[in-house]
Amino acid sequence: MSVVENLPPTTIFVLEDDLWYSQFLSYHLSLNPDHRVEVFNDVDSFMSRLHEAPDIVTLDYYLPGYAGETILKKIMAVSPSTYTLVVSGQDDISKAVDLMKQGVHDYIAKNDETKERIWSIVEKIKQNISLKKEIEVLRKEVKQKYSLGTELVGSSEPMQKIFTLVEKASNSNINVTITGETGTGKELIAKAIHQHSNRSNKPFVAVNISAIPSELLESELFGHEKGSFTGATHQRIGKFEEANGGTLFLDEIGEMNINLQSKLLRILQEREVTRIGAKGTVAIDVRILTATHRNLIEEVKKGNFREDLYYRLLGIQVHLPPLRERGHDLLLIAQKLLADFCLQNDMTPKRISPDAQKVLLKHTYPGNVRELKAVVELAAVLSDKDVISPEDIQLPEQKQDLQTSPFPEEKTLDEYIAETVQKYLDKYNYNVLSVADKLKIGKSTIYRMIRKREVYLADKN
Repeated sequence: MSVVENLPPTTIFVLEDDLWYSQFLSYHLSLNPDHRVEVFNDVDSFMSRLHEAPDIVTLDYYLPGYAGETILKKIMAVSPSTYTLVVSGQDDISKAVDLMKQGVHDYIAKNDETKERIWSIVEKIKQNISLKKEIEVLRKEVKQKYSLGTELVGSSEPMQKIFTLVEKASNSNINVTITGETGTGKELIAKAIHQHSNRSNKPFVAVNISAIPSELLESELFGHEKGSFTGATHQRIGKFEEANGGTLFLDEIGEMNINLQSKLLRILQEREVTRIGAKGTVAIDVRILTATHRNLIEEVKKGNFREDLYYRLLGIQVHLPPLRERGHDLLLIAQKLLADFCLQNDMTPKRISPDAQKVLLKHTYPGNVRELKAVVELAAVLSDKDVISPEDIQLPEQKQDLQTSPFPEEKTLDEYIAETVQKYLDKYNYNVLSVADKLKIGKSTIYRMIRKREVYLADKN
């Protein structure tokens, strides 16, 4: 069942000075009982009602006494969400192209095919409007019932418990340790805690310990003075100072070497930091949030992590369950990821069909939300329709080891798409038409990727 039920009628304003033609359009568009059609034979009366923000406007661009461009600009300014259709007695292709560059949705010439064409265009616009409203309602529903902040969604019992913990953590300055498999969204939890805390108007600084060479990490965290070591050509403040007054998120804290752990412990105890090469200290007021995919108490037993630092950082423990244990949360997350991707890439809003939802639910997602994001975004690119079908979903082969992600390398979405297309080209002997058919994408998309040297029609060597 659609999220959006009992949508209000589609409001269509018809601006046309030809009385017979305005009645012709009104009669034709009113055949659908879900349409509310208003006819305006003069610009002034039309302008006086424009604040009502109609869904669609059919505009006679060449009205006597008024420049069509002026009317169009007024529509864009007062009601930017309105779809404008120019209906003109002049079949001028160059003018049509120019108008659509200005924001007109479509240009329709008055001829024997006008009735069928305008009906078809209006139906497609209504589908877009419905999908946008569906996503808007879904966002509101998610925000009210299943979310914390703008990113974390879930209705499952584990996530509801996490929301409660995050809310409690946000109301204090206690340290927080976030655990969970790679890709479960640990940084999102940290950001949510910061955004809902009394430090929200101060910096949130994230540092991935595992991504920084150990010999550079001390300088990265604590800063250094000019000339303090070879290559230190200028003074640099560290992440602790950068986050002063706010929150410092230390991701993958279990990867920090034991020597640096001692310096971190001293900073947490003294609440002051010393840059490398400096004689004095800098007082800091920083809340510390940490995350790891390791079992830190086991690392303590092995001698890899200081016990005193472990208890200093522990605070509230938030464990993020893997996606495979969150049930139908997966569909809430998938639809949100899809809506965000379509919005960011100026694509027509899409939704996931019930059959495609079943396909998504069957997968175990070793890479968790990060993997789901890659799958959903690829499906959005591959789909030529407004609804994601099972054929659009390209799932990696399941791994026996659920801790092992099918995306071991960090790549961009474009790189993953190019890799998929290249594999199909290799498999089907570089037959572009066959690959386009198999992947359900336009052949022009593949030709564009070939021109940009993203894929090749033969061995690139």
